[in-house]
Amino acid sequence: MLACLVLAGACGRPGEAVARMVTRPVTWTQDGVRFDSVLIYDDAVSGHRPGLVMVPNWHGVNAIAIDKARMIAGHDYVILLADLYGASIRPADDAQAKAAVKPLMADRALLRRRMARALAELRGQAASAPIDLSRLAAIGFCFGGTAVLDLARSGADVRAVISFHGDLATDDPSLARGIRASVLVMNGADDQWTMPDLPAFLREMSQTPTAWQFVAIGHAVHCFTETEATGSSGMCRYNEDAARRSYELMRGWLATHFTETRP
Repeated sequence: MLACLVLAGACGRPGEAVARMVTRPVTWTQDGVRFDSVLIYDDAVSGHRPGLVMVPNWHGVNAIAIDKARMIAGHDYVILLADLYGASIRPADDAQAKAAVKPLMADRALLRRRMARALAELRGQAASAPIDLSRLAAIGFCFGGTAVLDLARSGADVRAVISFHGDLATDDPSLARGIRASVLVMNGADDQWTMPDLPAFLREMSQTPTAWQFVAIGHAVHCFTETEATGSSGMCRYNEDAARRSYELMRGWLATHFTETRP
């Protein structure tokens, strides 16, 4: 066989299915705003698999976020990469991202409503995508970590919520009493932006009835999973080792809480 058709960078042996990462637009309207998200999964893998709502960093849905979702999805998950800003807002730099995120950080009830809709849209995709509706979770990065923690605080019926280097603050600590998901939070031990809020976060999470864990990743600052964070700033920087370890922790947390028996 001199050549083969390469789909999504994979080329199988004769008789094997060729991996093809589906990247399919998912659009909805909420409160008069259109949202353009992306559903991502490998359609060469047989059988249903867990579904994840994934919220990217404050730059929102872009090519980098899609590549990251493909990497995480692999053979294991169906991912809905969620647009929380609206289709007309696609930040091109940090200044635009800061402006985009500001209304949602100022109105956390609005953020929770948008997260609830994204979860509902993931559920709706099970009609045409191989999603196991009994195994749903949410993961998020930086601003996305904040967003998925607010989904947990809303009492959403998901198995797990995982935050990577997200903001820990909340508008209402008492919401933790209604958390139903098992929550894993991973922040850099040297993260100057989020770690000052850790004591209050620990007090908040002591109220939740479900399993939760906070992991401080040593020698890591903010943005440690963001491969594009390679600038000179010491406050927001990619850390390959920290990223690898955090993904291992994520997969272990999901495997544990997707298989446990729920009351």
